[in-house]
Amino acid sequence: MLTIKPNCERCDTDLAPSDPRARICAYECTFCVDCVESVLHEVCPNCGGNFVPRPIRSNKEWRKGVSLKQHPASTKRVFTKLTEDEIVAFSEMVRSHS
Repeated sequence: MLTIKPNCERCDTDLAPSDPRARICAYECTFCVDCVESVLHEVCPNCGGNFVPRPIRSNKEWRKGVSLKQHPASTKRVFTKLTEDEIVAFSEMVRSHS
């Protein structure tokens, strides 16, 4: 089950569970669409993978026991440990080898 992190790991923008601006990679690294498009250039700085829109977990319990109420989003904020220079260099390296 997805962790649904509460923020962009780069700029710390709040990303509510239903926020359509949230993007994730295969490892659930979470960034906002602005960072993904303008800074990361669609390359996850942690794994080199691509991004997709994060699925939205429904607030409504359409099936018993399956909703955001029973499986809440994480409240633990996550931040990248990488510098801006490291992020840019990594993105350029991955894109040049694709």
